[in-house]
Amino acid sequence: MYVPFHQLPASARLWIYQANRPFTPTEQQALQPVLQQFATDWTSHGRALAASAVILHHQFLVIGLDEAVADASGCSIDASVRFVQGLEQQLEIQLLEKSQMAFLVSGEVQLLSRQQLKQAISNGTVAADTPYFDNTVATQAQLQTKWPAPAVTTWLAPYFSPGNL
Repeated sequence: MYVPFHQLPASARLWIYQANRPFTPTEQQALQPVLQQFATDWTSHGRALAASAVILHHQFLVIGLDEAVADASGCSIDASVRFVQGLEQQLEIQLLEKSQMAFLVSGEVQLLSRQQLKQAISNGTVAADTPYFDNTVATQAQLQTKWPAPAVTTWLAPYFSPGNL
């Protein structure tokens, strides 16, 4: 059962898939009914799930689930991954590859490898207060308060300590 993303409760469980490139406006528009249909059809052991899916910052596919209605099973999570894999093939985009880190630099999402991150810190492109998209946030509440968060407040904090570059 589809639930508008902004109506998911703070406790809703999230899965964040970071794209290797921004979704185009045309792709985003075409994906809206596809994402809504996925959320409508998503089930767990035959029970409808209260779910939503949305593209955020033109770069992230976020799937949300109100587990107070019904929990996701292993099979339903597998189904969501197959859905994401289908989008990857259809759009020629990577959503499951996790080697890049995403920062908000001058209002734009910038993807960096660990090596590029060290250089970006050295040259001042990325600073301790640069917003970082920690895609391990697990709930709607965390998404609203900690995504993005200043890089120094995340697992990246050691990168900003003297002598760690």
